[in-house]
Amino acid sequence: MADLFKQRIDELRAELNRHNYNYYVLNAPTISDKEFDDLLRELQELEAAYPQYFDPLSPTQRVGSDINKAFTQVAHERPMMSLANSYSIEEVEDFLRRAKSGLGGEECQIVGEMKFDGTSISLTYENGRLVRAVTRGDGVRGDDVTANVMTIKSIPLQLQGSGYPERFEVRGEILMPWNTFEELNRERAYNEEPLFANPRNAAAGTLKLQNSAEVARRGLDAYIYYLLGDNLPHDNHYDNMLAVREWGFKVSSAMTILPSIDAVGEFIAHWDEERKNLPVATDGLVFKINSLRQQLNLGSTAKSPRWAIAYKFQAERACTKLRFVSFEVGRTGVITPVANLEPVLLSGTIVKRASLHNEDIIRSLDIHDGDMLYVEKGGEIIPKIVGVDLDSRKPGSLPVEFVKTCPVCGSQLRRIEGEAAWVCTNSNGCAPQITGKIEHFVGRRMMNIDGIGEEVAEQLFNAGLVRNIADIYDLTVEKLMTLERFGLKSAQRIMRGIDDSLSVPFERVVFALSIPFVGETVAKKLAFAAHDIDSLMAMNELQLACIDEIGAKIAESVTGFFAVPENREIIERLRAAHLQMAVADEAIATVSDRLAGKSIVISGVFAHHSRDEYKKMIEQHGGKNVGSISSKTNFVLAGNNMGPAKLEKARKLGVTILTEDEFLAMLGE
Repeated sequence: MADLFKQRIDELRAELNRHNYNYYVLNAPTISDKEFDDLLRELQELEAAYPQYFDPLSPTQRVGSDINKAFTQVAHERPMMSLANSYSIEEVEDFLRRAKSGLGGEECQIVGEMKFDGTSISLTYENGRLVRAVTRGDGVRGDDVTANVMTIKSIPLQLQGSGYPERFEVRGEILMPWNTFEELNRERAYNEEPLFANPRNAAAGTLKLQNSAEVARRGLDAYIYYLLGDNLPHDNHYDNMLAVREWGFKVSSAMTILPSIDAVGEFIAHWDEERKNLPVATDGLVFKINSLRQQLNLGSTAKSPRWAIAYKFQAERACTKLRFVSFEVGRTGVITPVANLEPVLLSGTIVKRASLHNEDIIRSLDIHDGDMLYVEKGGEIIPKIVGVDLDSRKPGSLPVEFVKTCPVCGSQLRRIEGEAAWVCTNSNGCAPQITGKIEHFVGRRMMNIDGIGEEVAEQLFNAGLVRNIADIYDLTVEKLMTLERFGLKSAQRIMRGIDDSLSVPFERVVFALSIPFVGETVAKKLAFAAHDIDSLMAMNELQLACIDEIGAKIAESVTGFFAVPENREIIERLRAAHLQMAVADEAIATVSDRLAGKSIVISGVFAHHSRDEYKKMIEQHGGKNVGSISSKTNFVLAGNNMGPAKLEKARKLGVTILTEDEFLAMLGE
């Protein structure tokens, strides 16, 4: 009987792998999402019932783990080099001329490919199974990110087909698709976290997260562009990549053999336009010598192969008409002017709006009503107004005027001293501020109440159910089910999140309150300095300013927030709902001032704790985490494989280098 269950498990794994390939690689699903989920659920149940058949590469393991793991560094079997760049067809022609000369005048065939704008990865397979994934690193060594890469569904864990070598390596690019990237940035904007400038940064940052479950949530993609190893199926790059595609990898359909320099020019012209319609970011093309023998004969310089070159596209810019400027209100009351534009296609997306940030930028650009504006995107996803076409300005057009009152509630605006921002002063009565605070409060890094996003927050507000964050704790299943499109499961999901939020630690409660200028790190500083909400509310500006990293502006903001009777009433209601209003005793026990005033750089890989855990320790003991070494650095916490550049700089500046054990001893551990 057990053999029958093992057979069914194997069948389900093979079928789910095939459906993953159809969906994520071919973009041609053959079953519905529900049918896929039903198969996956059956496999999960069988694996739970028969743990002896566990396989780390099972499709059920794609969700990742929330266990933090420090990355270990791995030496590349073959260096991962970067490509030399070119910016014109003439420079590509020079590359081909040099290659032909290096081959003694021998003719060579060229393959053209997309240059995807992500982060490079090396994948090693043995007997058709993924065994290791390593980042580029410094080209000689990279970080082992296998657990994170296993969550990327376009990367096969078990190969399909046949004919692959017993052991081989493929290299490719990890990418974050445009739509996923934009959703991630919307989420970060709601949480008032710094936005990722482009999908490349987002993909690189995601791949290095310690939590593979969060990596899985972010929906990365991957394209493969090179095959390395012994006993390869073909003696040329193009046919090898076709074989790689048959084994289950995603290979760009743009890959083409180009018979002449004219064909190269046509390839460039075609993709300079067509790339705008791709679902992922690109910043150029790559041209490679097709023959592996010729690649070997051409060899490499110290930095780049002589058999390949990158062609970089120019930054994209367009000129489009300003329809009007709207003024939007954020959760802290800041008024943001937004240029509403005639739609224009840039870097694969239609741009209709671009932030003008503040009044000073409108003035510096000298924007008038109806102006033709230059919009640039390049590798950046966030559209940026970079200038005005003054020649097309209509006579008599008037400068854009910044609003004098809140565009939503009509309240007076106040300019923040020393800042370019204007804010609406009606913090507890202005609808966008209230719904923004609700969204922020329930966010993942705040109270983590699942099921309430932008739309639901507005529904709750418009229905009169939630007019401030304390009202969330008066919700019931019955009240939630009065909302449009809300069923029992949706209501119960939110209520579970509300119940779970009662155990969220105090420092996250402080962050969730939406005190202006109080981000996640500052909230921790305030919470651990005050220990409880009453002490925090009682602190004056001088006492607050004495806390590390709390300057006069933040101190004034905190005291101003608690001076508002409505805010104190909300806090009392949150207290009555049994939220955590004090730092846990065990957390206080780990806090000291042993590192007070010290700036510390962390570098390397650690055995006892993860980098994030060490950063938390430094903060808990009064220290400050800094990213780069300078004369002001007090010491470096160095693990294994500390970066050679940092090591050299530390020695040159005479900065103390502490081992992991020495650091823990300093903290009394």
